Amino acid sequence: MAFFQYLVFDGENLPLPDSYEVEMKEVEADSGGETEAGTTQRDVVRLGVVSIQADFSVSPKWLKVLKWLKKLAGYAKKDKISVQCFDVETAELKLAEMYVTGYKAKLRKDTSYKGLWTVSFTLKEM
Repeated sequence: MAFFQYLVFDGENLPLPDSYEVEMKEVEADSGGETEAGTTQRDVVRLGVVSIQADFSVSPKWLKVLKWLKKLAGYAKKDKISVQCFDVETAELKLAEMYVTGYKAKLRKDTSYKGLWTVSFTLKEM
């Protein structure tokens, strides 16, 4: 089975994630809401804004573990990154400007070689 690339950050391929969840949202203007008649009025200003939850297992097989932990933490500190992500509507990679939120690294198991880590974060489209 061929490996499919799900995420590319600033031109650098990320390993296959353990999980990859895509949510598409609408951005609504403040002018929407409930009318006096009780109906809902939505003023959608942007459709299909992507939010991606990704989880990775970082083991010694991930080249140099500490190098990847540093890289992922570095991306989390940037204001924005250029991301190619798997688009569930077209089944192709889509280029978008995104930022990382909710970055979390957790030591799952202590081994003799830098441990087994899990890293999770959410990417949000700008």
